[in-house]
Amino acid sequence: MPSFSSRPPLNAFLAYYNELVGTWTRKLRNRHDAEDVAHDAVLQMLEVEGATILQPRAYLHQTARNVVTDAYRRSVAHETVPLDTIDDTATGDHDPVAMLCATEMVHALEGALNELPLKCRQVFVWQRLDGLTQSEIALRLNISKNMVEKYMIRTMRHLRVRLAALNTH
Repeated sequence: MPSFSSRPPLNAFLAYYNELVGTWTRKLRNRHDAEDVAHDAVLQMLEVEGATILQPRAYLHQTARNVVTDAYRRSVAHETVPLDTIDDTATGDHDPVAMLCATEMVHALEGALNELPLKCRQVFVWQRLDGLTQSEIALRLNISKNMVEKYMIRTMRHLRVRLAALNTH
């Protein structure tokens, strides 16, 4: 692969555009979202001022991964309601509809977690509820940090699918 001593021209990035769209279509299971990711990644790459990019393909794929990660973090931050805030005072003046929704969410979460293997449940509870780091969890379970991350990803995907019906109410 050729090296570039300054910012590569646009065609150096566009040469990998279809590959990038294909990769993210498989991962996201949605071509439209994959095209958005590829577009944002190329745009970010072109906005880099004065950087030396020696491997545009690898850099572009990493930028796309970062775009997806950032989008996921933003969406989770807006959709998350801490479970410890769900009580009578959090639902206003004992609003029965809000209380029912909160109770339904807790039961659905418990049910969805119970469908997962034990290690996935442990990783989720220890990280999200007890606040342990991936390193601490890895030590407790005698596994790698990478496996802790994989268990969490599997758990979050499962919960997202199983709890999606609650968001439509």
